[in-house]
Amino acid sequence: MLDRFLRHLEQISLIPAGARVLVGYSGGADSTCLLHLLKEAGIEVVAAHLHHGQRPEADQELRLCEAFCQELGVEFVSGRADVPRMAQDLKMGLEEAGRHARYGFFTQASGRLECSLIATAHTRSDLVETVLLNLARGSGMSGLAGIPQQRGNIVRPLLAFSRTQTRDYCDEHGFWYHDDPANTDMTFARARIRHRVLPDLHAINESADAGIARLAEIVDEEDRFLNGMAAAALEQSELPLNGELKFLTLDIEASFDRLKLAHLPPVLFKRSIRLATEALGASLDFPQTLAIQRGVATDEKGSVTAEGGTVVVEWDADSIGVRTLLPTTPFRYTITLPGETISDEFGWQFVAFEDPASNEKPVRAAMAVEFDREKVKGGLFFRTMTAGDTMQPFGFDGHRKLSDLLSEAKLSSAARSRLPIVCDLVGPLWAPGVCLDARAAKNDGSSRVVFLRFGPLNG
Repeated sequence: MLDRFLRHLEQISLIPAGARVLVGYSGGADSTCLLHLLKEAGIEVVAAHLHHGQRPEADQELRLCEAFCQELGVEFVSGRADVPRMAQDLKMGLEEAGRHARYGFFTQASGRLECSLIATAHTRSDLVETVLLNLARGSGMSGLAGIPQQRGNIVRPLLAFSRTQTRDYCDEHGFWYHDDPANTDMTFARARIRHRVLPDLHAINESADAGIARLAEIVDEEDRFLNGMAAAALEQSELPLNGELKFLTLDIEASFDRLKLAHLPPVLFKRSIRLATEALGASLDFPQTLAIQRGVATDEKGSVTAEGGTVVVEWDADSIGVRTLLPTTPFRYTITLPGETISDEFGWQFVAFEDPASNEKPVRAAMAVEFDREKVKGGLFFRTMTAGDTMQPFGFDGHRKLSDLLSEAKLSSAARSRLPIVCDLVGPLWAPGVCLDARAAKNDGSSRVVFLRFGPLNG
C-alpha cells in the first residue's frame, strides 16, 4: 500500500514539498494508517488527537495514541472537548457537534504549530457513505460529489483507498488501533448506511463502492465546471457599488444586473445566487433558491433571507442584491499623526502627516485632503456617523445633514455605517470620498497643513 500511496501523492500533488502537516489522529485504523504512511513518505507531520468527552475508555485511548506517536518519533498534541454539552448548547446532533469540535481544534492547533495543511483520514468508504447520506437528504450536485480531496488547507490523502485497506495495513504492521463504538451504533445514520444499506447494494453489485465513487468523481468535475460558469455570470453582471469607496463593503454586499441574471438558464441562475450567498458566509436551501428564482421572474420587488438569518437576497426592478444583516458596531478611534491608522476589520487605512501647504486646490469629494493646521481644534479622530451630524460642504454656503450628503453620494446603507467620519473637537471635518467641510479646509493663506489620505489596506 505504501508504494501505491506514494504514487497517488505524486499524481495528485496534494502535499507540496516541505509542507508541515497536522494529521487528525483519532487512534482508529484509518488515521493510524494515514499517520504512518505520511511519516514513511518523508513528510513532516504532527499528530492531533481530540478527546471528545464521551466515553470512559477515551482517557486510555489518548495515552495509547501518544505512546504510538512516541514510537514513530512524531510530535503529538491533544485537546479536550465536551461534545455532548456542545451538542446540547448548539442544538445539534452528536455527530455534527463532534465534527465542529474536531475541526475547530485542528484549525487552532495547526496555526499554533505552524502547520500549513490539515490532513484527515477520510477513505473511499467514507466518501461512498457520504454520497448515499446526501442522496437520501435530497442533495444537489455538491452533495453527490461527496467529500472533496481538498478544501482550503484541509486535505484528504486516503480517498483513493478503502477502509478495508487501511485496516489490513495496520494489521500487517502490528499497529494498535481502536474501533469507535459509534461505528456500530444504529442510532447514527452513517452506521445504518454502513451496515444495512451498503451490504444490500453489494449484493446487487459487488463493485458498488467503486461505482458510487466514480459517480462522485464525475459529479464533482461537472459541479466545478458549472460553478465556474456561474461565477463568470456573476462577474459579468455585477453592478458597481459605492464608487471609489467600494472597498468598504466588498465582504458584506454585492449587487447584480437583474436582467442579465434573469436571462440565464435556470440551472445557472440558481447556482449563481447560491454562490453569491455563500461568498457572504450563508447558504440557501432548495425552497429558498426556488423562491428567489420565481420572485425574480414575476415580482418587481422581493427578498428572501438565507438560513441562519444573517444574509438576505433582495431584488427590485433593476438589480439583485446580496448583503449581510449584521449591524456594524459604532466605533471611535484617534488618528495617528504622523503615521498610519489601520482597520484590519474593515480593510482600510488612513495615512496622516503634517507638511507645508501645497498648491493643490481643495476638492470636495476627494480621497485625500489638506486641513489648515491652525483651524483644526484639538486632535483628529474618526467615528461612525451619528444622527444630527452636519457639515458645510467646501464651496457651498450653509450646512447640510451628513446623512443627506452620504445618500446623495449614492452610498449603500452598509457603506454609510462603515465610512469613518474624520472629526476634531468641534465636529465632522471630512467624510472621505464624499465631503470636505469648509471650516478647516486649506486656503491661500494656509502655511502648514495636516495631510490625510484614506484608502483600501492593500491599495
